[in-house]
Amino acid sequence: MPELPEVEALAGYLRQRAVGRRVDRLEIAAISALKTYEPAPTEVAGRAVIDAGRHGKFLDVLFEGGLHLVVHLARAGWLHYREAFPSTTPLRPGKGPIAVRVRLDDGSGFDLTEAGTQKKLAAYLVTDLAEVPGVAKLGPDALAADLPLFAERLRSRRGQVKGVLTDQSVLSGVGNAYSDEILHAAKLSPFAITDRLTDAQIATLHAATRQVLGDAVERSLGQRAAELKGEKRSGLKVHARTGLPCPVCGDTVREVSFADSSLQYCPTCQTGGKPLADRRLSRLVR
Repeated sequence: MPELPEVEALAGYLRQRAVGRRVDRLEIAAISALKTYEPAPTEVAGRAVIDAGRHGKFLDVLFEGGLHLVVHLARAGWLHYREAFPSTTPLRPGKGPIAVRVRLDDGSGFDLTEAGTQKKLAAYLVTDLAEVPGVAKLGPDALAADLPLFAERLRSRRGQVKGVLTDQSVLSGVGNAYSDEILHAAKLSPFAITDRLTDAQIATLHAATRQVLGDAVERSLGQRAAELKGEKRSGLKVHARTGLPCPVCGDTVREVSFADSSLQYCPTCQTGGKPLADRRLSRLVR
């Protein structure tokens, strides 16, 4: 799933390439992807792209007249920028990967695509960001929160730190991959309980959050959209590296699997050398 660094980089790429161009037309190929009914997609035609930004893991493309195309890419969504499209024929709704296409006046544009069968990519065409439920409920940006705010937000929700860190209403922008990386950098078990963390542990976690996300943003900015996934994988130390040696201590990276997701961690760095039980209701090895 694209998280804060990748969405920030996608927004940056659109600011460089699309801002200043006028929209030829906005095409919806996956009807289920568009979650709003008014304004109509036809109202985007002729408007200039004036900015692109990010709210947590939501991408926001701003058009002339205060119209926003807000997109949550979900687990398998992505943005593909095209210098030219193979055809000027409008897209037909179907079962292909393209959900939304934005054609610009110079012949370029971008597709919002989603792989797989679970189609969860969501696009909203709004004049008020509060109309996007996910944006309205977002907590403070994880990269922007200072230590007092970070501590207050983290302690506002009692639970396993992995789950609280990825709760977008607590702090926005962190997902499964970067939470694994942040907790590894902070040397914390993913199942440590938030209200049992010391002030020193909270401070270390805050510093790790800023370091991991900041480094990822720095590596990603300037990359083309097609290069971002590879850039993300190259910077990971534990996430998606089950069975490989931890680059910090050399221990084997382990995994805890759930029904529809998994997490990775290093026992030596994070749990005192003790492996966590690989089942949904495993208790924390503290």
